[in-house]
Amino acid sequence: MTNFFDSLRGLGFRRGPERLFAGIAGSLAATFGINVWLVRLLVLASFLLPVLGIGAYLVVWILTPWQDGSIPLEQVLGGGPGRP
Repeated sequence: MTNFFDSLRGLGFRRGPERLFAGIAGSLAATFGINVWLVRLLVLASFLLPVLGIGAYLVVWILTPWQDGSIPLEQVLGGGPGRP
């Protein structure tokens, strides 16, 4: 399981510093060089498809590393940087 989380960190995708809620839109905006408000509007529009939009957002939220490299799902499972 550690290899999985290390590969997520290796992608270079991090929660953006311009966060309103979880930082996903800020990350996407920074990665693709798009205006952060445009990405936020697209994310909100995706919520009109409840299972796809909200479900995908939650999956990305639990798998996206914070700026320090910690991943929420990894912390819940008892691992994480600096932990055995």
